[in-house]
Amino acid sequence: MLRKILLGIAASATLTGAAAAADLSAMSWDQIVAQAKQEGQVTWLQWYFEDRFRPFVKTFEDKYGIKVTLPDVDNADTSLNKVMAEKDRNSGDVDVLSMGGAKGSAIDPAQFFVPSILSMMPEKDALTDHAEGADWKGYAVKFWGNQTGMAYDSSRVTFADLPQTLPELDAWIKANPGQLGFNFENGGAGPSFIQNVARNILGITKDSKPVENPDLTEVFKWFRDRQDQYVLTTSNNDSYARINSGEFELVAAWEDGIAGLIKSGEMSSNIKVYLPKWGMNGGGNVVAIPSNAPHPAAALLFISWLTSAETQTELNKNFGSAPANTNADDSYALIPNSQRAYATVWKGPLSDDQVVPAVIDNVFKN
Repeated sequence: MLRKILLGIAASATLTGAAAAADLSAMSWDQIVAQAKQEGQVTWLQWYFEDRFRPFVKTFEDKYGIKVTLPDVDNADTSLNKVMAEKDRNSGDVDVLSMGGAKGSAIDPAQFFVPSILSMMPEKDALTDHAEGADWKGYAVKFWGNQTGMAYDSSRVTFADLPQTLPELDAWIKANPGQLGFNFENGGAGPSFIQNVARNILGITKDSKPVENPDLTEVFKWFRDRQDQYVLTTSNNDSYARINSGEFELVAAWEDGIAGLIKSGEMSSNIKVYLPKWGMNGGGNVVAIPSNAPHPAAALLFISWLTSAETQTELNKNFGSAPANTNADDSYALIPNSQRAYATVWKGPLSDDQVVPAVIDNVFKN
């Protein structure tokens, strides 16, 4: 179905993607806007919240008269693989592609995307092409900031009583057995918790040198010795449902995931999120324009709108994402700026793939 929808859209392109994309750098912004309106449409492959983004982009459609299509997408890899597979076609099916920021370290953006899009946008000085430790070198722009943390039921526990350090967490789960829940698969919140507990046990900080072959014996022991004090959930969503129902006081969570559920009325506003001093991973997603995009000017205008201070403020308000534009208002965020200093990254010293699979194999599935 995705293929059928996209082929129909591509067939209506007014310019060949590669040729039109090459022309963007020679245009003034006013010329780009005029060309975008002539192209008249944008296909955006966005792998999450598609149903919520469709009404959200109506503001862009009404402002510029450009139709935005968001097909249902299985996952981020499906979208990226499609663009990579079609890179040699004269005109592809995709105008704007969303990706996790870390993908910039795994692929060569120059092979697939329009260059220098950041430098062409009016608000470039407030934006970034860095996300999750990857430098996209202008081929992609960050549009979404996300942060893992700990969600808590404020009707049952006060902020002052929440654990902030690993020793405090140790004491808290001992005093409140069964009140901490986290997943180890089907979502990254639990894996972020596991990874950062491991970093604290091993004394690894943001400034530590990378560890090639870490000895995780003490990490395994920590999780094994406390198996009667925490509960493993099956997914992020399972954790969210169970804290909302009153089963837990504390679960590993995504800030934007909790914010979205509260916004939609599916979760009680008693559920809050904080970023503890022991650290939890943050990340971000980027958008890029495939080199053979059928509507490149409309794609660039859409990305400019999506990353504008005004739209980033609305994303923070409606989705709970951390703004990617420094001029945006982030006052609607669940996690206050004062706590963001404790944010860690997935691929920092002692990366997630060094820790999480090993803990799963040696503790949870042993």
